[in-house]
Amino acid sequence: MSAPMKNNIDFLLECVQAQNPAANLKKIRAAYECAAAAHEGQKRRNGEPYIIHPVAVAKIIVEMGLDTDSICAGLLHDCIEDTTFGYREIENKFGTSVAELVDGVTRLGMLRYSKEQEQFEDLRKMFMAMAKDIRVILIKLADRLHNARTFQFLPERKQRDKALETMEIYAPIAHRLGMSRIKWELEDLCLQILDPIGYQEIVDGLEKESERYDEFLDHIKERITSKLDEAQILHSISARVKHIYSIYRKMYAQHKTINEIYDICAVRVIVEDVADCYNVLGYVHDLYKPIPGRFKDYISTPKPNGYQSLHTTVIGREGIPFEIQIRTGEMHKMAEYGVAAHWKYKQGLDRVGNEEAFSWIRQLLEAQQDTEAEDFIKAIKVELFADEVFVFTPKGDVINMPAGATPIDMAYAIHSAVGNRMTGAKVNGRIVQIDSHLKNGDIVEILTSKETHGPSRDWLKIVRTTEARNKIKQWFKKECREENIVKGKEDLDRELRANLLYNGFYENEEVMQNTLNKFIFQNIDEMYAAIGYGGITITKVINKVKDEVGRIRRAAERAEKAEQMVAQAQQPEKKNRHSQSGVIVEGIDNCLVKFARCCTPIPGDDIIGFITRGYGVSIHRRDCVNVRINEEDKDRSRWVNCWWDEDLLERSNKFSTALQISTRSRTGILAEVMVLLAQTKVNVRDLSARDLEDGYGVINVVIDVTDVRQLKHIMTRLKNTKGVMDVARISNDAAH
Repeated sequence: MSAPMKNNIDFLLECVQAQNPAANLKKIRAAYECAAAAHEGQKRRNGEPYIIHPVAVAKIIVEMGLDTDSICAGLLHDCIEDTTFGYREIENKFGTSVAELVDGVTRLGMLRYSKEQEQFEDLRKMFMAMAKDIRVILIKLADRLHNARTFQFLPERKQRDKALETMEIYAPIAHRLGMSRIKWELEDLCLQILDPIGYQEIVDGLEKESERYDEFLDHIKERITSKLDEAQILHSISARVKHIYSIYRKMYAQHKTINEIYDICAVRVIVEDVADCYNVLGYVHDLYKPIPGRFKDYISTPKPNGYQSLHTTVIGREGIPFEIQIRTGEMHKMAEYGVAAHWKYKQGLDRVGNEEAFSWIRQLLEAQQDTEAEDFIKAIKVELFADEVFVFTPKGDVINMPAGATPIDMAYAIHSAVGNRMTGAKVNGRIVQIDSHLKNGDIVEILTSKETHGPSRDWLKIVRTTEARNKIKQWFKKECREENIVKGKEDLDRELRANLLYNGFYENEEVMQNTLNKFIFQNIDEMYAAIGYGGITITKVINKVKDEVGRIRRAAERAEKAEQMVAQAQQPEKKNRHSQSGVIVEGIDNCLVKFARCCTPIPGDDIIGFITRGYGVSIHRRDCVNVRINEEDKDRSRWVNCWWDEDLLERSNKFSTALQISTRSRTGILAEVMVLLAQTKVNVRDLSARDLEDGYGVINVVIDVTDVRQLKHIMTRLKNTKGVMDVARISNDAAH
């Protein structure tokens, strides 16, 4: 073992002994030696020996105050993924607890910042691991924090990807677990990568004013200390400039420069008990004028992550506002270390405390059971990112919900039965709309009927919380199956018609079955019901049907192309001849050629000729209904092979063909078709339109085109026009 390595482990053990004298130092040293041996020869991107990373992670875990097994897991956390030292070896040497922690962290390390369905599975696994043992995510946070400190050694694209993932997933989780120290550092490190110019602007601004801030804060500390000493209140006081990302957010939200942000400074007063917290608040308000609406009492109403403190913003010298936080020592430990404070100061979580502290994890896992990937990810972002509002029941019970929550959310937070019987709500004694947003301190009374009439479907668009949304869906799923089937079929049929997929879905058994299999439905009624009660969105179904119809169409086109190639290979060798009409007829030179109006062939169509009596050769498409080539046909000998002249395109000949456009009747549809045809620069020979029954219509048009490729392009653009149901080729005669 080299000297630097020995110093690392010796320093780590010193930190462990200082933080937790009861820790098993021998077990920790053994874990280090196993990790060092397993990672022997491996290097980090900055060229350092790899073992430095596990030791640094273990050091962060020690600072959190976690137990011996957590520290060992921190040292071994990369072994399963990156070395031959596997789960069984760890379990045999260090016990099941350490092995499961390492395995849990390894699984979290496999998370990908990816598209919705994959991200849904990844986040679900993360929350399952957290629910099983919260230490898994604490170790992962330590791992991510040390990696964030060395992001600069990654390729630039990977730096941004990792920083964004950290900002959107890990920093909010640290916040939700009350671990403000780790949250702040992660945010600042990521901001430095995601917006280096904005980050540096704040750093430069703070350095420029550092002397003024120091003088300002020293003066505040002196005044408050003098006042509290006079009142004989034991306390400690500290002052700081807020961390960079919090300043950055304020600048972004308020569209200001750093010179226009005033409440950059914060003072923290720590006292012995809760009574002193409120006493200090009174003395502070005697010294400085409080800003109305900027006082928050998180002692009587703690945040969901357990945070407690009094916050008040006051006006200081020169009219500069600053924030003062007042809390007890225990509250401060919880604010700094979050859930880890349970190990640091109470040596582990008891069962009751565990259930209360992490009930939000359980609720998220319950919510995902009948939820689509997109909705689950939205729910997580609401839980992790949204600010909280604290409202009261008429009996004084406190209920916390995300900002933007409505009385409906509150009703379902109380109980499913309350939500299902809700008829209205009173806020602070006044009747309000059920979609109104609740504010901090509101007293909310839910008005109910004796009978359970059930929620409205419109509530799904109003509610903010996943809990309320899922309970509403469950009610419709259970109580209104037949109604859901009818509504689901109506909604699906309407969207299928609008997207020109109706026939493709109902007339192709493969498309329907693959769609049902995608969403794990046993039959079509199950899917109708799920659409009806909101269990699955129509958009998801339509996208799947589009994929299936497109796949089958592409397969048919490939088969048709293969048939054409075979047919062309079987045709007689073309002679190197040209014609004035653009068509070469086998065995006949300089004959009169005319194009049949029954099928209007154009270059690119597979064609055949019919020798008429006195009128030359009539050219038809081979799939024309008038083409009859069989043994019984008495005119069989009059059909001749023919093909398009190869230099036809160079001479840019124009050929007439007719289209029939099926539409839904609406104002302006004919004008839109005319504009589109003008944009494609084709000559329109004839156009007519008529309305049909049931709100449908038909537009017949005869146009000049150069070949099939141009015609297909025009038909595709017409099909993509709003209100157009279908476009088909017809005979020129039928167009009139």
